[in-house]
Amino acid sequence: MHALKIVWDPTKGIDILGFTLHFYSMMWIIAFILGFFIMKRIYKQENQSEESLDSLFIYSVIGIMLGARLGHVIFYQRELFSEDFFSIFLPVKFKGGFEFTGFQGLASHGAAIGMIISMYLYNKKVLHKSVLWILDRVVVPVAAGAVFVRLGNFINSEIVGKPTGTDFGVVFAQNGEAFPRHPAQLYEAFCYIFVFIALWYFYWKTKKSEQQGFLFGLFLVLLWAIRFFVEFMKEPQSEHEYIATSALNTGQMLSIPFILIGLYFMFMYKSKKPLA
Repeated sequence: MHALKIVWDPTKGIDILGFTLHFYSMMWIIAFILGFFIMKRIYKQENQSEESLDSLFIYSVIGIMLGARLGHVIFYQRELFSEDFFSIFLPVKFKGGFEFTGFQGLASHGAAIGMIISMYLYNKKVLHKSVLWILDRVVVPVAAGAVFVRLGNFINSEIVGKPTGTDFGVVFAQNGEAFPRHPAQLYEAFCYIFVFIALWYFYWKTKKSEQQGFLFGLFLVLLWAIRFFVEFMKEPQSEHEYIATSALNTGQMLSIPFILIGLYFMFMYKSKKPLA
């Protein structure tokens, strides 16, 4: 059974000119670059210009990163507003001494909200179609990027799973532990691969992309349903993780509205105007 136990103790990153390029940050970079090339193929299929694609990339990076960071602070680490305000927006911390940390503490729920807002602004300023048109397409690369974000969490030994109580699991030695836990980050990353495949299939092999809101809704349902169930195997991310009188944690409670919204767009939403 010991063959099923993995001791995980990687370095945090690569030292470059006195700074550490964290592997977690590298996973985000890979996610955005991969997303750019996926959207490039989609935009070519849709006869959209390269200029609009470049603008999409900028809106996406700013919206997702800002939303993810604010989401983490609001949902899990509100004390930063009073204790270390500038660390919310900068890749450094000042409390306890200056330290370059990279962008750490990013919440997927906040990233989703940031993405939706940024796509609304992008459509209004650049695309001029409908916000659902772009959301139905951008969720395809976002699902692929989510895989690498969770791999980054695993490399970083964060958002760990609960102890397995057996020889199966991963020992996160970087956290000073000697017992195996569920590699919840890998469970999630593996499932997100199938979310990406499903969205890719429905976009390229069916006419569902013509049904406004369907792919966006499918993304919300699949991604957040996975998140909801994997949360049962995760350790709480903060001391206030569980809501009073509820066995559900913050991540699960936040996932439920996204799932319901997704079901609405998949099965109930009716477009009031044709696609542009």
